[in-house]
Amino acid sequence: MPEREQKPQIRFKGFSDVWEQNKVSDVIEDYIEKTVAQNQYPVLTSSQQQGIVLQSEYFADRQVTTNNNVGYYVLPKGYFTYRSRSDTDIFVFNRNNIIDKGIISYYYPVFKSKNSDSNFLLRRLNYGIKRQLSMAAEGTGQKVLAHNKFKTIQINIPKYQEQIKIGTLFEHIDSLITLYQRKYEKLKNVKKSMLEKMFPKNKNKNPEIRFKGFSAPWEEHKLSSVATMHARIGWQNLRTSEFLDSGNYYLITGTDFIDGKIDLKTCHFVEKERYDQDKNIQIKNGSILITKDGTLGKVAYVEGLDKPATLNAGVFNVVIIDKNMENKYLFQYLKAPFLMDYVVKRATGGTIKHLNQNILVDFPVIHPSYEEQTKIGVFFSKLDDLIALHQRKLKMLQNIKKSCLEKMFV
Repeated sequence: MPEREQKPQIRFKGFSDVWEQNKVSDVIEDYIEKTVAQNQYPVLTSSQQQGIVLQSEYFADRQVTTNNNVGYYVLPKGYFTYRSRSDTDIFVFNRNNIIDKGIISYYYPVFKSKNSDSNFLLRRLNYGIKRQLSMAAEGTGQKVLAHNKFKTIQINIPKYQEQIKIGTLFEHIDSLITLYQRKYEKLKNVKKSMLEKMFPKNKNKNPEIRFKGFSAPWEEHKLSSVATMHARIGWQNLRTSEFLDSGNYYLITGTDFIDGKIDLKTCHFVEKERYDQDKNIQIKNGSILITKDGTLGKVAYVEGLDKPATLNAGVFNVVIIDKNMENKYLFQYLKAPFLMDYVVKRATGGTIKHLNQNILVDFPVIHPSYEEQTKIGVFFSKLDDLIALHQRKLKMLQNIKKSCLEKMFV
């Protein structure tokens, strides 16, 4: 490898040496302690997405290690492992960061860092050496990365002090990612709980919790009595050639739905003639949309439109006709699991499902007074915004990590 390719794009101040090539065996040390008693320590699982986790939590009621686990490897805290067999030719290296000692199947070699920084080594093994790992793995169906073969792989590493700097940075980034992932999941669980408690269940007329000052029983109406639904009819369907990359009139399709909103960056455009074709599917801010083909029952509330918009086939425009129905409340009610549960049982078609209007018209909408609807709609809108904020922060941190890995490793 040319010398210029052995230096990363971005480095900490004071470091300029080329990264040196080493065998994996130069930077790790095997650990071969095995259990001598059944369930000597908690059983662990090394997962691709969640890292090292307790097997009892990972598999819940379907825990896989139910037979004798005497002779399993002991995995102390701070030590590494990986599953030596892979159906996808992907091998993920994890470190036990959760308990002092656990046990893991003999399909998972155990080792620790040697002459290398543990935080750096964790990222080095999981980034930039996929090709070497694939070449070392053997087998036609399931790939096997024998541990002795793994240790012969050549990897580039910097001096120890630079390893510490890099490892500390990525440890901090991963801690932030974990923090925001937990916050994001917690908020989603809060919303799920609130949906269950703030809407009546099992034909009841009162929810479990309510805003102060409201006690009147809720009413139930069919969706067709509070709103009408409009979609592009067959003869109006657009040809692919009519999907423009730019223009003055947005064309919204089901693929533009994301987390209850319309992603205007993915929208195509149409000519004015197509926009003018049907006023019932001309979309404005505050419109409620439901997908009716393919991925059924996805709901979006339109905000941020800066140009006129119309619909492509496959999407309903829901227009409120009852003055006692508040649009953000109806959106949140339709976006809740109630509609999906209803749709799944009634959609027609084979591989590609269809949600016909005559199915939706009978969908039961339960609602309180307009004033209480407004409070509920605002509450869930703010909760959605908070969830979206943490999701954006999480995505931003993941992108930062990805960029740093690309520029700080060779």
